[in-house]
Amino acid sequence: MAENNKPIALEDRGETGEKLFSPSAGRNKDVIAETLGERLARSSRILEIGSGTGEHAEAVCLKRPDLRWTPSDPDARSRASIAARAREIDNLAPPLALDLLDQGWMVAAPECDALVCINVIHISPFEVTRALAGFAASRLPGDGCVILYGPFLEGGRSAPSNLTFRDDLQRRDPQWGVRELDDVKAVFAGKGWRLDERIAMPANNLTLVFKPD
Repeated sequence: MAENNKPIALEDRGETGEKLFSPSAGRNKDVIAETLGERLARSSRILEIGSGTGEHAEAVCLKRPDLRWTPSDPDARSRASIAARAREIDNLAPPLALDLLDQGWMVAAPECDALVCINVIHISPFEVTRALAGFAASRLPGDGCVILYGPFLEGGRSAPSNLTFRDDLQRRDPQWGVRELDDVKAVFAGKGWRLDERIAMPANNLTLVFKPD
């Protein structure tokens, strides 16, 4: 299985005070920070969906202190971890309790220039992907972007580890699963957004950058 594709269970997390640490996030946070740091506009406002332990947000904010980053997560323990990091980093805001399966989440979301979602859409119902595209269409500016990171299928094919991971996810929850890239592209296209970049990442993952048509 790809090293950074295992959903974070509480027993997989190390702790230091309120901070949580994910082994997978520890392995991929630097390359993700590098990739995002090269693509996010200067001084832009970022909303991250499903921030988890907060390690990715921390890494990007330290690399790009000009960004104004608002993290979010529906899990209270994860938010406590993110908040502990936010207290140490000026451009990392306290986390919001956003749940994309809650119809009111867009009202609570702040104004932003870009939407970032790392390792979320495969461990959530596909409605979350639709909600991301809907938010992009209704709330992001014309020069905004949506950045997704995680494993994907392309024409039903992927690395063997991702196929095994897909099967494991669907045993855990039939609504979960490694998403077909064409399905994700179609959802965003239906809201007027196109795939601008497909970036191959370590451990059989992709970074996808969507922009308005």
